Amino acid sequence: MGRVLDVLTMDNVKVDQVALPEGVFAAPPQDHLVHQMVRFQRSARRQGTASTRTRSEVSGGGRKPWRQKGTGRARAGTIRSPLWRHGGIVFGPKPRSYALALPRAVRRQAMRAALSAKAEVGAIRVLDTLSLEKPSTKAFRALLETLAVRGRALVILPQEDEVVMKSARNLPTVKVLPARGLNVYDILEADTLLLTREAIALVGEAWQ
Repeated sequence: MGRVLDVLTMDNVKVDQVALPEGVFAAPPQDHLVHQMVRFQRSARRQGTASTRTRSEVSGGGRKPWRQKGTGRARAGTIRSPLWRHGGIVFGPKPRSYALALPRAVRRQAMRAALSAKAEVGAIRVLDTLSLEKPSTKAFRALLETLAVRGRALVILPQEDEVVMKSARNLPTVKVLPARGLNVYDILEADTLLLTREAIALVGEAWQ
């Protein structure tokens, strides 16, 4: 039997209890794997679009700027030389992918470790359901105050809910994700994880 948490309504009233899947929320600490996973995610988010022109790509340089001897100036063969202003760049950045490779087994262990760490410190709250009639930042802020959620909150839904997402998008300390979009980086960034009962079941199935 895994850790048991209270299931709350949106009015912060306890209606039931739920056991967190032990294989996902009771894993041993794996700080080194979590670190690798964060590097994996952050690297994948880098655009890698920086680009400079080499001497073969800058314009001009079709002829020698001046004759080799007799001018008193240094020898020059092309205005595209890296020594010249507006010349080519030596070993400058080119478009590239920063993505790292990480085994699937490592990713799974890192996710379990991150979720287990939040469960260990009591940073997981469970809602019976989460729904709003229409998009309202005011209503969503009031919900968090009712539930006594402080700091950064990561709200995990069973599937995408446009009304809830629109209600939370203007709150800088709140992020809403569907269960399939859950990731280690966002878990670590949050002070509190707010999941629905259905979302816990989906997370347990995905990362068991």
